[in-house]
Amino acid sequence: MQCEICGEDIRESPFKVIIDGSELTVCTKCSHYGAPASKRVPVSRKVSPVQPTSVRPRRTQRTGFEKLAEEIMDNYDQIIREAREKRGWTPEQLAAQIKEKATLIRKFERRELVPEDSVREKLERILEVKLIEKISDDDWKGDKLHRGTTLGDIVNIKRK
Repeated sequence: MQCEICGEDIRESPFKVIIDGSELTVCTKCSHYGAPASKRVPVSRKVSPVQPTSVRPRRTQRTGFEKLAEEIMDNYDQIIREAREKRGWTPEQLAAQIKEKATLIRKFERRELVPEDSVREKLERILEVKLIEKISDDDWKGDKLHRGTTLGDIVNIKRK
């Protein structure tokens, strides 16, 4: 075994010293350069007992299929415009209320955009209107061949 400082072969028992935070194995001559490394004693951790908390029932996560049962109303543009005008607000004032841009409100009212869920919820809360409707199972039963719901039944294709 060699000294990690001077490189000489260690003939006696090696010393373990700490020099600048590093533990080195050194010879007798170099052992005075560092502090002797003490053996580490594992510290037992005392863990305080955990008090049981009341278990709240978990909220069930809504999957995408529940959202398919809701659809934005066909006349959402009229509902938004009439509710805004009923309060005497301009599109800019409504936009300030829901913290969105006024151009977004104008595009909703011209049916150029469909409100995303987050914006729709803000509009429903501020204007006190409902913009979504539940789709009943009767709406889906119009299939003559009874082959079930297809992607084409769900997707509403918009062409420009």
